[in-house]
Amino acid sequence: MTDEQYAPETMRERLESVERRLTEAAERAGRSREEIELVAVSKTHPIESIETLYEHGVTSFGASYVQEWEDKYEQLPDDIRWHFVGRLQSNKAKYVADDIAMVHSVDRRSVTKQLHRRSSGEVDALVQVNVAEDDSKGGVAPDGLEDLLEMTLEYPSLRLRGLMTLPPYEEDPEDNRPRFEQLRRLFDEAREWIAASDERDASIFEYLSMGMTNDFEVAVEEGATIVRLGTALFGPRDY
Repeated sequence: MTDEQYAPETMRERLESVERRLTEAAERAGRSREEIELVAVSKTHPIESIETLYEHGVTSFGASYVQEWEDKYEQLPDDIRWHFVGRLQSNKAKYVADDIAMVHSVDRRSVTKQLHRRSSGEVDALVQVNVAEDDSKGGVAPDGLEDLLEMTLEYPSLRLRGLMTLPPYEEDPEDNRPRFEQLRRLFDEAREWIAASDERDASIFEYLSMGMTNDFEVAVEEGATIVRLGTALFGPRDY
């Protein structure tokens, strides 16, 4: 990690490149850039780099670790829309329930229960689906999605807004296209299930969170409405 990595001009150039690629991918799919929310995943990156992107119009940021997010949350503008994109431990749910705009990683009862119990109002959440069925990743298996959707009906403060997936890194982003296609099909099926249940508002089930630095253009072509980008905006992470 160097000072040059976070130089305002360098970050502005990265953001411009990302915006151009997002626009071109959306156009290839007959979509508008405005349909896609850009979430800048800021884990391990300094406050100053977040401020730079914010000054250039980025208002949605992603957090992966509760403690790191709490430290940054206190120092940054109140109108930032924070997304929790990491795997949330149930005993940490109480810290994010009221101040995170959207939790991307609901995949089991314990997390759902704690978000419901610890929130003072409604919690917007996405169900994480492990379309690659990769044991190293979180998420419900595709054939378990309907059971999880049914289980969440027990927790009315949880507002299901859509689906998320975290596919494996592939050298060729085209290798993840079938996984993005599968998530889109699951999204359509889940929306139909919610509409038929009469217990949830299917109109707010509208987000597909998929696509990261290596494959976000393919994800946009397949219908992503949220992309989660770290390296493309901040440069490489220092672990």
